[in-house]
Amino acid sequence: MPEDLLSPGAAAVFEPQSVSEWLRLLPFLGVLALLGYLAVRPFFPKKKQQKDSLINLKIQKENPKVVNEINIEDLCLTKAAYCRCWRSKTFPACDGSHNKHNELTGDNVGPLILKKKEV
Repeated sequence: MPEDLLSPGAAAVFEPQSVSEWLRLLPFLGVLALLGYLAVRPFFPKKKQQKDSLINLKIQKENPKVVNEINIEDLCLTKAAYCRCWRSKTFPACDGSHNKHNELTGDNVGPLILKKKEV
């Protein structure tokens, strides 16, 4: 009997011969692949949020959410620009820092511009 298992044709017993046999094996192979993945997943390093993926690097970091409120009636100029890149040294007003940010990163952010309507 052990000689039969070692013969060259013995492996053919475990080989699927037709498409239908392969299709019947798919769920079993899928379960094996899932179990293998679940077994090795704890050994892979977890993805950490990278500092350069943060948008706001330094403005009001002590607050859970940065909110600035400006009344439209208080706009004394005919036009005001507000920062959307979070790099402005005069935040929330725009100081043009987005130009350097765009150049370094290939991004395309710009300011929010509020204009008074001409009457």
